[in-house]
Amino acid sequence: MAAATRTRIVEHSAELFRRQGFAGTGVKQIVAEASAPFGSLYHFFPGGKEQLGEEVIRWSGATYARLIDAFFPAGADPVAATRDFFDGAAETLRATDYADACPIATVALEVSSTSEPMREACAEVFSNWVDIAAERLAESGLAPGQARELAISMLAALEGAFVLARALRSNEPLEVAGATAAAAVREALDEQRRAPQRRPVAASTQRASREGRPDRPSRRSARRYSA
Repeated sequence: MAAATRTRIVEHSAELFRRQGFAGTGVKQIVAEASAPFGSLYHFFPGGKEQLGEEVIRWSGATYARLIDAFFPAGADPVAATRDFFDGAAETLRATDYADACPIATVALEVSSTSEPMREACAEVFSNWVDIAAERLAESGLAPGQARELAISMLAALEGAFVLARALRSNEPLEVAGATAAAAVREALDEQRRAPQRRPVAASTQRASREGRPDRPSRRSARRYSA
C-alpha cells in the first residue's frame, strides 16, 4: 500500500512537471492528483519537493531511455530509426495538444542554476541517453567517437525542436530536425562505407619508413645473395 502511494506521487509529479514545470507545480496539487495524504509526500521524501524532483527526473529519464531502445532495436536501419524517433515525438506532442514534450528539459531549464542536486540528476539522465543512442549508432558500424557526436547532435536537435514546436504549436520544427538528423546519420554511414580499407603493412616496410629510406638489402647482403 505504501509503495503504491509513493509510486502514484512520483508518476503524477512527473506528468505535472512535464506540463507545468517544477516551479509551477505545488505540493498540494501533487498530493491531490495522486490521491495521497498531504503528509505522505514528506514521509517518502523528507527533503521535500526538491528530493521529489530528483526522484521524478531519474524515474522519467529511465522511462524515456527505454523509448530509445524501442526505436533503435538491434539490427534496425539507423536512418529509418532516426526518422521514426522524431516522428514518434511529433505524434505524441500533437496528440497531447503540445503539452507533453520532454519531461527532463522543462525541469532542467528551471533548476540547473538553482538546485545542484536536481541539476546533477538532469545531467545523469542526459548523459545516459547520449550513451544509449551512441551505442546503438556504433552497432551500425560507425566509429564510437562519431556515433557519440551524432547522438549528442540528435538529442540536442530533439530538445530544441520541442521548445519551438510547443511555442509555435506546430510539428514543423520536429519534422525539419528529424529530416536533418536522419540525413546526418545517412551521410556518416555512407562516408564509413566509402572509406578505404587499411591494408596491413609489413614490419620491414614500416621500419624502413620510420628510418626515412626505402626497405632494400644492403650492398653486402646483395653480394651475398648474388654470389
